[in-house]
Amino acid sequence: MRIAIALALAAATPAAFLSAAVQAQTQCDWYAQTALKQQQENEFLKCGLSGPSWMSEIKAHLAWCSDVAPDQMKSEAQAREQQLEACAAKKK
Repeated sequence: MRIAIALALAAATPAAFLSAAVQAQTQCDWYAQTALKQQQENEFLKCGLSGPSWMSEIKAHLAWCSDVAPDQMKSEAQAREQQLEACAAKKK
């Protein structure tokens, strides 16, 4: 009985890891696409925002995202959004 439970847990562990990896990749894909859209808006509005957060290279955003916690990734996207909103408000 214990062997069956151990085998079941061992079989479930790779699936759980794969699921977590897929979720992390999905989150980073969202982050990188959002970062690119925000950079495009930055350029369209002529905000002049620059630095690592404002790169147009998707690979750079994916690499950064893969090294940080989900909360940090979300905070970075929100910070860019706030900067864009402030820029847009000045343009009105």
